[in-house]
Amino acid sequence: MVEGSMTQGAGQGPEVERTATLRDFRVPAYVHEAGPYPPDAHADEAVRPVEAPVDHPEGYTPTQRDLPVINRGDTLQVTVDPASVPAPQSTAGPGPLYVVGDVHGYLDELVAALQEKGLIDSEGNWCAGTARLWFLGDFTDRGPDGIGVIDLVMRLSAEAAAAGGYCKALMGNHELLLIGAKRFGDTPVNSGAGTATFQAAWLLNGGQKTDMDRLQDHHLQWMARLDAVEEVDGHLLVHSDTTAYLDYGDSIEAVNDTVRETLTRNDADEVWDLFRKFTKRFSFRDEGGADAVRSLLDTYGGTRIVHGHSPIPYLLGEVGSEEGEDSGDPVVEGPHVYADGLAIAMDGGVTMAGKLLVQQLPLDI
Repeated sequence: MVEGSMTQGAGQGPEVERTATLRDFRVPAYVHEAGPYPPDAHADEAVRPVEAPVDHPEGYTPTQRDLPVINRGDTLQVTVDPASVPAPQSTAGPGPLYVVGDVHGYLDELVAALQEKGLIDSEGNWCAGTARLWFLGDFTDRGPDGIGVIDLVMRLSAEAAAAGGYCKALMGNHELLLIGAKRFGDTPVNSGAGTATFQAAWLLNGGQKTDMDRLQDHHLQWMARLDAVEEVDGHLLVHSDTTAYLDYGDSIEAVNDTVRETLTRNDADEVWDLFRKFTKRFSFRDEGGADAVRSLLDTYGGTRIVHGHSPIPYLLGEVGSEEGEDSGDPVVEGPHVYADGLAIAMDGGVTMAGKLLVQQLPLDI
């Protein structure tokens, strides 16, 4: 990955804005890519109610009504004691490696989590020297300040590079969704389940008018240049827990080139298909999950996969059904290690009053 590509536009956005009480803006229940959360649903379902019986297309994953969430016994939740986190290194050579789960516009929570790990100071500036920081995608939608999150990440990428470290980011499905909503608006696309539009899907998935109003060309350029897959220190970093990346190339470079070329061609149907595949989830959970992880590791390298996208409370089956039978706010203390120890889930469910996770790697189990 070219270092300069991650600093495009850095420092051009407004200073990091503070929001006094973000909890007032919280979405009461997680809203999936298809509207009210049936956890296995696809983006295609944004064009019709999930209650209606449909003929499922090939590769369709059943909704929760069709197939309950299974809580496997070979998974574990990792609790990380903040006091045990070592101070950022100042010695020569690569610094410690950190990953950040889905942020979804919760800027205050992100700032607090980065400060807790010693990555930024009380003013929100990079203070971690040669540390390396990766965001796993999904910066906007649902939360109140997605553009503020992007501005912060862009600024930190420049500050970290100047200090000998780096701050980089991956493409998430919500980056594709926001790009599509801005570029294509109400242009009809062939969703495979009827006619859909990016604008309608963006609104169904927590799109915030304030984000769209503040979205500028340098934000769009930065998002469109993000990589989809990277391998760092034996960790294969992706946004979505899906094997759909295999559809775009047999190497990391090929996948990243294909995604960028698709966005450059600016064809609404092609971008929609890319978005739809990036919304797939739960490929690493349940029977055959470890084999699915191995298919990615064997193709792209690495010994363990690290992803966001699917909230840990849903992976664990700890949140109620789509009918709203929730048993209270989920308790997320740290990343979720599963699939025979080969997969690490990093989406702590901040949109459902969970936790925004920032984790140093490697993670021992």
